[in-house]
Amino acid sequence: MNTSDEGKAALEAEEGVVLRAYRCPSGEWTIGPGLTAASGVIKPRAGMVITRAQARELMAAALRLNYEPRVARAMTRLNGSAARLPAQHEFDAGVLFDWNTGAIAQASWVKRWKEGAKAAVVRAALGLWNKGGGRVLPGLIARRQREADILLLAKYPVRAAEAPSLGWATWGLTLTAAEKAAARAALARLGYAVGGIQGQILLPAVTTFQADHDLTQDGIIGRATLSTLQRRIDAVSKATPPAAAAPAATYVTTTGAADHTLPGWVDTGVLAVLLIWLAVLAYRYRDVVAAKIASALPRVAAVLRSF
Repeated sequence: MNTSDEGKAALEAEEGVVLRAYRCPSGEWTIGPGLTAASGVIKPRAGMVITRAQARELMAAALRLNYEPRVARAMTRLNGSAARLPAQHEFDAGVLFDWNTGAIAQASWVKRWKEGAKAAVVRAALGLWNKGGGRVLPGLIARRQREADILLLAKYPVRAAEAPSLGWATWGLTLTAAEKAAARAALARLGYAVGGIQGQILLPAVTTFQADHDLTQDGIIGRATLSTLQRRIDAVSKATPPAAAAPAATYVTTTGAADHTLPGWVDTGVLAVLLIWLAVLAYRYRDVVAAKIASALPRVAAVLRSF
């Protein structure tokens, strides 16, 4: 089976289509509708730019290679020697789910659906896939609901294009109010002036952030901008040095007064641990470092972004 045009449009709406390579929150170069080197159809790299048509072709290739065969196997009902394929809208829902999770073969909702369970049971089982990083995410709750609507009701989401508002950035993805608030708070935390209207972000805040991080300066808060913002926040949160364990012993001077001065080798060891930790952190978030030094050291920043 193949994903329908409606299914592909829903997938693009969920993932966003980014035409210039960016790093996802885990640091992998990504392009198009969330394609990394693991997709097997492209190896994104720094500075890579594709067209909208190429993004569609790459998505179709990734679907054929990875997702459609896996979803077809998982969602085909067997009755003796007869095989019953899912309906088109059911298949599309499975593809959307698997693109996001890669877990169509292990998902309990598929088993419930194949058993003919009530719609509420299937919807509840699908809704269990709502966690990221060990915590429930509002965006995943909403996504699972949209997938359930396609699966059970053949109801595809219709996302009205957001009309540009003078002076304000445009949301490029379907986000919950909580996700929009989190993006506003993150930009404000980094020092960008987001404005005073909830659910909106001033256009200069977004375009300046995009320019600082070598993103397309279009004022659209899409996948690339949100992923880069997440990496900045992650880097800030991890910038607190790890606690260095010190010996519990108390050193006593010849006069009998307590001397809490640690021996020199301990200071050296702590410094070495901190330097190693800083080096690892700097490498992991080298794109963030590049953004910080780009204005003063543009060539160094370009090198850091290139690998």
